Amino acid sequence: MTEADINQAKPRWRFWVALILLPATFAVLLSLGTWQVKRLYWKEDLLAAIEQRSRAEPVSISAIIAAEEAGEAIEYRTAYATGHFLNDGERHFFATFNGQTGYYVYTPLELVDGRYLFVNRGFVPYDLKKADTRPESLVEGEQRVAGLARARLLEKPSSMVPDNDEAKNIFYWKDLDRMAATAGLPAEKVLPFFLDADATPVPGGLPRGGVTVIDLPNSHLQYAVTWYGLALALLGVSVFAWLKRKS
Repeated sequence: MTEADINQAKPRWRFWVALILLPATFAVLLSLGTWQVKRLYWKEDLLAAIEQRSRAEPVSISAIIAAEEAGEAIEYRTAYATGHFLNDGERHFFATFNGQTGYYVYTPLELVDGRYLFVNRGFVPYDLKKADTRPESLVEGEQRVAGLARARLLEKPSSMVPDNDEAKNIFYWKDLDRMAATAGLPAEKVLPFFLDADATPVPGGLPRGGVTVIDLPNSHLQYAVTWYGLALALLGVSVFAWLKRKS
């Protein structure tokens, strides 16, 4: 084969490669765009359900327990519970609230049936972590707490999150099992979810409740437009190249 034959064969080879790759790439881009549209509908339904649950009339913690045992979604459901706080079992979750560094105070609430519910009572500034620095917050007697039910985490959400420092009672992720164990609670009596207290004022103003942030990103429409746009651009380039080859 002469050099001229080789040079003539190159465009044919490129043409057949392009003929195979371009439709495949176009199909992949379309499928990614369609997948993002499906995710968009799913996310919108999820956000609507959360909005409905978070604004509904509070139900008893018994109803949340029944829903959780039935496999129903309990995240952000409004609920209330009655019991006694075990203030010496406070667990502290490192957090930032309104630009201020501090902790969310998770306190076991002993229910009338002998089980325990960890309640996120709210935020305290960094220098008020220790309970004895805010004695007015250590309420005694029967308490009624209302707020939002929160599902537990089964594992650390990211490798970027530090490990919990149990020796200093500082939690960087909400490991319910370790919270219960370090508070000296029997695992079998601890309810498998949390309750984030609402913003109802408490003695001394701390912990400050109502810290739950419902912020689920919904960028699926943007992603869908991007994938469909790339598919359209690829189609345009392909048509232009074909027309140029024909001319």
